[in-house]
Amino acid sequence: MIEVTPLKAFTDNYIWALVSKESVYVVDPGDPNPVLDFLSENNFILEGILITHHHYDHTGGIKTLTDRYDVPVYGPVNDSIEGITHELRENDCISILNQDFKIFEVPGHTLDHIAYYSDADQKLLFCGDTLFSGGCGRLFEGTPAQMHDSLQKLKSLSPETLVYCTHEYTENNLNFAVVVNNENEYLKNYYSEVKIKRKNDEITLPSSIQKELKINPFLRLTDENIISNASDFSSIDINKEVDTLTAIREWKDNF
Repeated sequence: MIEVTPLKAFTDNYIWALVSKESVYVVDPGDPNPVLDFLSENNFILEGILITHHHYDHTGGIKTLTDRYDVPVYGPVNDSIEGITHELRENDCISILNQDFKIFEVPGHTLDHIAYYSDADQKLLFCGDTLFSGGCGRLFEGTPAQMHDSLQKLKSLSPETLVYCTHEYTENNLNFAVVVNNENEYLKNYYSEVKIKRKNDEITLPSSIQKELKINPFLRLTDENIISNASDFSSIDINKEVDTLTAIREWKDNF
């Protein structure tokens, strides 16, 4: 059984520490210091690093950690990421702490973005900046069509899958979601819960696929309320799901 612990970094990043006994893997260590502190305080041993994409707030700690620990670094195919020892592609499978993880290519936020998914009894998804609770990543490199395909891939996973994204963006995302999906009473109630959590500096993650299907407008692109509001905002004709995503992503970017 893997225990997943959030290590706070920068302003709103989470580095996820996967722990089994004394062994640890970390996901997207943009800052090495929270990882080193966690290992030292608990007498844990770093066994490996998982990277989802090339942005520096996800990769900046690789060199410091690998200078100290001779461990494998798994990540996407991208020569700009220094230190990757194992390049991963769609449908690759790796074993992490005796649990198998399947690799999904999920371009959109960046072109190289991948996600790690375990379909064991303990269903875990480490999705970087592709799927957030209540939202999705900005399209810095990819297209709306690519993000749509990536989100559809994640949307189809088991409902009980726990979703570990790498930023505490939930309150901000839901602040937008309750406008674009203003008839969603479940969403409004959950937003109220999240605001209380954040006021108390509590983490809102992990989410789950089941919850995201209820609250996340980027996974609810056939919802008539969302389509209507997106049409009122956007000048584009909305005829299919990717049009809705295009409209609400632009709306969110300027919200």
